[in-house]
Amino acid sequence: MKKRILAIDDSKAIRFLLQTVLGKDFQMVTAPDGGAAMYWLSKNGRPDLIIADPELPDMDNWELIAEFSDSILYRDIPLLAISSLDKEQTREKCAEYGVKEYFMKPFNPLTLLETVNKLVNGAPAKSAQPTSIY
Repeated sequence: MKKRILAIDDSKAIRFLLQTVLGKDFQMVTAPDGGAAMYWLSKNGRPDLIIADPELPDMDNWELIAEFSDSILYRDIPLLAISSLDKEQTREKCAEYGVKEYFMKPFNPLTLLETVNKLVNGAPAKSAQPTSIY
């Protein structure tokens, strides 16, 4: 059975790109905002990875990622951020919230696929500091 990824981004184009690039290898679920993501989680259990934009229309910046990192239910699910916010702020917030990896928009989809494979398939943990790809 394919591992499941929840991708949360308000951009329809980014959700489509993630579905296209990752959908061959993973069961993809996409959500346009934090509310839809939390509703899906409440009904469908736990994904193997959460990909989230820290800037969502129904929440303050980083609010959803903070919720995931503080939650007993979700804090052990690897997080990957895809951000268009300031690169330095993104690096700091990812370190603060335990985000495993982050990408800055625009990003290379093939590099994202490699990173997702490492996170989902249990590659050895990297340093505590998240890494940026782009």
